[in-house]
Amino acid sequence: MIRVQDIKLTLEEDSKDISLKVAKKLKIKPSDIKSYTLFKEAIDARKKEEIRLVYTVDIETPREAQLLKKYPQIQVAYEGYVYPESGEKELVHRPVVVGSGPCGLFAALLLAQCGYKPLVVERGKKVEDRVKDIAHFWQEGILQPNSNVQFGEGGAGTFSDGKLTTQIKNKRCRKVLEELVESGAPSDILYKSKPHVGTDVLRGVVKNLRERIIELGGEFRFETTLTGVKVKDNQLEAIYLNDEEVKTQVCVIAIGHSARDTFEMLYNAHLYMEQKPFSIGMRIEHLQEWINEAQYGKVKEHPKLGAAEYKLVHHCENGRTVYSFCMCPGGYVIASASEEGGVVTNGMSEHARDGINANSGILVNVVPKDYEDDHPLAGIKLQRYFENLAYRLGGKNYQAPVQRVGDFLKGRPTTEFGLVQPSYKPGVAFTNLRSELPDFMGEALEEALVEFGKKIKNFDHPDAVLTGFETRSSSPVRLLRDKLYQSNIRGLYPAGEGAGYAGGITSAAVDGIEVAEAIIHYYKKTQ
Repeated sequence: MIRVQDIKLTLEEDSKDISLKVAKKLKIKPSDIKSYTLFKEAIDARKKEEIRLVYTVDIETPREAQLLKKYPQIQVAYEGYVYPESGEKELVHRPVVVGSGPCGLFAALLLAQCGYKPLVVERGKKVEDRVKDIAHFWQEGILQPNSNVQFGEGGAGTFSDGKLTTQIKNKRCRKVLEELVESGAPSDILYKSKPHVGTDVLRGVVKNLRERIIELGGEFRFETTLTGVKVKDNQLEAIYLNDEEVKTQVCVIAIGHSARDTFEMLYNAHLYMEQKPFSIGMRIEHLQEWINEAQYGKVKEHPKLGAAEYKLVHHCENGRTVYSFCMCPGGYVIASASEEGGVVTNGMSEHARDGINANSGILVNVVPKDYEDDHPLAGIKLQRYFENLAYRLGGKNYQAPVQRVGDFLKGRPTTEFGLVQPSYKPGVAFTNLRSELPDFMGEALEEALVEFGKKIKNFDHPDAVLTGFETRSSSPVRLLRDKLYQSNIRGLYPAGEGAGYAGGITSAAVDGIEVAEAIIHYYKKTQ
């Protein structure tokens, strides 16, 4: 099949017209197209009076060779994932994957598909039980430190928009999407330019991935924490799970960015790591209808468009960058703490994205010079400072501190809400967030909010609501590894977002696949 780009339809044209438009573009007969598959669908809303759906299409035609010669810009379509060949090194014990977020699940899936029967270890609970603990926390403010939005089957991404967009250009992205569809995700993620699953659907997908891995010989142990590693001559010999020794030569460290005790254990085990930049900020909520109006104008209610999104960035006069993060159309701001005495926010949408509010993180970049010292884990101290601050400002009961944008820009505390009602549970407390921020962060956010209001009408509306704080956008530490994906301790494979090598569901899953490939290339299957 060959790939044809830039096929445009109006909102009123039928998708059945795609093949006709492809034929016209290539100057061939419609009958020359034997079949076609959508590879990508995007919305071009740059001209609100002429919004278009733009398609990339893979077609099957007997004139393929002729068209490839005539149109050099045409590509041969993706032909599918090629599984790695096994290596020669003996693998005495089965590989262990620590963490069942996107990275860990996809590392385990590929290992299982290639016959390696991995053991998957997760400190939290399986997703069915995790959902109950999180609902209880949101309703009653009672936190389970090992079963929450950060910890448990599926990782933090399970309680998000389930956004699958990524900036990486990697052929494995397609495998990730195909495996998600195989496990119950909607098939349109294969071609939507901004695919998402939604937290309600993603929970079932995660469960199905687990069951597929088990069917292929894998094993899961929930409520099980990596508590130590046993190393001899710089080679991994065993790991400790809830302090019980388990022998293995290979362990994938896919722990996520909130496993702070595990980072500390690995640091004490002399695994090389370094400080890494990350970002801190707040969640901002608007009425979704404002965003729809700003992005789509008069056709904002058209069924082909759905809830509108945005992506914003501003480079500030003080040298900082402020950007929107994990935008959740029709979504909710959620309580995402994993440690007692701290408040953490994040965003979440269901597949339908039909909530009243839109929200996103508005984050300011933080660099190692902002840290207290040069210790590799110093960024965690900064995270905890803001999380503890939010806990105190919220009333020490896991309510979150909030401020209207109008009050933030004027530096005064909020005393009442306007048109936008916050969605955060278990509740919120009025405060003056602006007065609590360091100068570099407060100045950058003030400047950016005004600039974003020039790009998206009503973004700086006085009634928009800021909720503090978002601290877990990415890992503040990187676990070092070489070109073979191994750390300085042979057999330990740092991977994914927590280890500092990914930034989102798809890129984390791809990193898990690449690490699994490295293991497969080097080792034989266990017998």
